[in-house]
Amino acid sequence: MKLPWQNSNDSASPEAPAEAPAPQQEESTPLPKGYTAPKGRPTPKRKDVELERGVIRGTSMAPTTPQQQRQKRKELKASMSKQEWKDYKRKEREESRRRQRAMDRGEERYLLPRDKGPERAFARDWVDSRRFLNNWVMPFALVLFASMFVTNGFPEAAGIVSLVSMAIILLFAVEGIILARRANRAVRAEFPETTQAGIGFGFYVYSRASQPRRWRSPKPRVELGATVGRINQ
Repeated sequence: MKLPWQNSNDSASPEAPAEAPAPQQEESTPLPKGYTAPKGRPTPKRKDVELERGVIRGTSMAPTTPQQQRQKRKELKASMSKQEWKDYKRKEREESRRRQRAMDRGEERYLLPRDKGPERAFARDWVDSRRFLNNWVMPFALVLFASMFVTNGFPEAAGIVSLVSMAIILLFAVEGIILARRANRAVRAEFPETTQAGIGFGFYVYSRASQPRRWRSPKPRVELGATVGRINQ
């Protein structure tokens, strides 16, 4: 007999067997975290990766100062065998030559921060397409240095050389100011929204103009006399 305060579950006989849970469908086994599909090639050894990257075994802190860089190389050399160090230096030289060739070609990712940007590339082409008196700064400096020794025992000749040198240096300075202003006008005409123009940009142009053409990096990619820019000045 069922009493009013009894539930239907309570009225069930204790001897009745518990109903078995319904079978669940078998779920697929989850993949571990960080799992990647096979690449079809063997995974490189850790030692080879360290040798390629120049990582000191057991050290992950990157050097930030020249002293730390020298210490890193000492520790790196100590952690390698003689043959490993020789292979590492060979790969380092090859990588340095590869980066220098890419820099000479003007590839953006390998350029120094001072050389990056379309305005700086335009400035290099603008300078490389023109002749300036400042192209002779370095040869003149070598001649002046040699003349100091030659005229050391001849005061009169030394005075003449000094006056001539001061006049030429003054010409270099005047032309440097003029070509910096011209380059700034040219880059503003080519890139109206640019923020690169100014004193720093003018000094960048002057520093490139004062280098011999074959010593410049990135290498010149236009010929002398080529038309560069919207205004020809």
